[in-house]
Amino acid sequence: MSGIDVGEELGARAAQARALSLLRIRGRALAVAILPAAVAVVLFAAGAQGHLAGPAWDAVRWTVLAVAVLVLLVTVLVAVSVARARPAVSPTVPVPEEGAPDLYRLVRDLADRLDVPAPSAIALTPDCDSWLEDRTHRALRRGTGAGAEAADAAPVLVIGSPFLWWMRVAELRAVLAPVVAGTGPSAHPDIAAARRFVRGLDASIADAAAPGRGAVRGAPLAFAGWVSRLLLRACRGHAAEMERCVAAAASMRAQTVDHGLRISAQEQVGLAYAGWDRLLTRVALPAWRMGRWPSRLDAGVVAALTELSRRDRLADDFALRLGERPACDLLEEPGVADEAASLLAARLFHGGPAESGPGWAPVDWQQYPDEVVDRKWRTEAARLHRVLDTLGVPRATAADPAVPTLARVMEHLSGSGGPGCPGEELAAGIGAAVAREEAEAPGRGGPQHGVPGAGAADDPLDLWGPGPLPLFPLQPPRTGTELLADHVAAMVCCAAVDTAGAAPGLDWLDGPALLVGGERRADLTTPVLSLVEDGDPDPLLSWLAEVGVRSDKPVRLV
Repeated sequence: MSGIDVGEELGARAAQARALSLLRIRGRALAVAILPAAVAVVLFAAGAQGHLAGPAWDAVRWTVLAVAVLVLLVTVLVAVSVARARPAVSPTVPVPEEGAPDLYRLVRDLADRLDVPAPSAIALTPDCDSWLEDRTHRALRRGTGAGAEAADAAPVLVIGSPFLWWMRVAELRAVLAPVVAGTGPSAHPDIAAARRFVRGLDASIADAAAPGRGAVRGAPLAFAGWVSRLLLRACRGHAAEMERCVAAAASMRAQTVDHGLRISAQEQVGLAYAGWDRLLTRVALPAWRMGRWPSRLDAGVVAALTELSRRDRLADDFALRLGERPACDLLEEPGVADEAASLLAARLFHGGPAESGPGWAPVDWQQYPDEVVDRKWRTEAARLHRVLDTLGVPRATAADPAVPTLARVMEHLSGSGGPGCPGEELAAGIGAAVAREEAEAPGRGGPQHGVPGAGAADDPLDLWGPGPLPLFPLQPPRTGTELLADHVAAMVCCAAVDTAGAAPGLDWLDGPALLVGGERRADLTTPVLSLVEDGDPDPLLSWLAEVGVRSDKPVRLV
């Protein structure tokens, strides 16, 4: 037996030992629950045979019986609560086999090479990660026939959608090998039973904490959640160690598959994560805030990482690699899958309805500069002037007081009232306006908003409850100074477009960009911060003169 086989066997045995420890905790809890009933049976049996007779023993017998009945009722309550609770599943985009026969073939071939059961299905997640997820509890709740058969089904393979677009087919197979290898331990009855026990406890706790329960139903659920919390606290260490051992055993088994390629494939995982994070925070987030969701985020990852490789002078190596077959070719309709994953990403990380509608529409990358960048600038510039109107700041153009100009903003921030005071006042007003508009934005009320009759089969966020989105916010709330700087920069960009022939553009790594003469100007941040934070307009005036922007000319707003 090789060293890999020995390591895998040791890991599997350690995982099974931890699973047995979890099951022993469940057994002890059950033993404690039936102990009063067993004592009551012994007492009544002794009384029937003439032993332990007398009024005192009769009182003891009936007291123990009452305690036993109460404990059994509580046990049934907790057991039913755990059994009926719905463990949350990760929000994903299902990939049916008819939509990706080549991908299913690759995964099954991988399972055959690893000598493990193949995953029961494949789904995509809008994130840079991959894992196995047991979803048999959903089938078990739908009915007895199909549910009973699904109890022995293999887990679902969840694949990060950016992997499919950025990685080549061989790289994806190398990355998925240790994940698919995990179906082997998942099929072990002790490990499967231990996982179901822990998931049930976790779901019971979440169910007890859900809002909107009445007093009659809330009190029993709260008690069941308290008992489940006690049991889960006792199980936590064993469960974590079991999963660590399962992962170790799966990793050892996968050593035999594409071992030489796994190192380079892991490098691509880190690169994909960096590009995905940058694309979401710099490119997608401004669009989401404008009520637009980019419909090809995964394709955007490729563009962003290609741009990163060009800037880092890695283009030759990447060009050779990009000549190989991309993993997204394993899908029959990659564009449809990309759009579905992009919408789910918008909902998870920002919030919004499940379907397009007023104020929530898809946008292609070709339309991004005009529909997102330019509109973002003009919307923020309009908000800036509305707040100035609220503060009673006069317009800068005497001939036409209604005309908005950049000069009005600069004069206010560098005026005689002092550099600190008007900046703070304006920042507070903009912060309040942004908070008010975001609260009134369509579709920010929860996962089922705008989807009449949505249920577990229709909405991947259904099991996450009625709480407000986003589930995973990308950025903390912006400060007043940051918002003010963004709005002043937007006003400068609008003036540059309207008076100096500049144009809105898209930088794959940094998001909205100002193009002057076809080249990106990335030097606007420092002059704007000097004006906003210090009340010093000179750096910005120099920048405007260099670009040819007229601050006294009117600017078109939305």
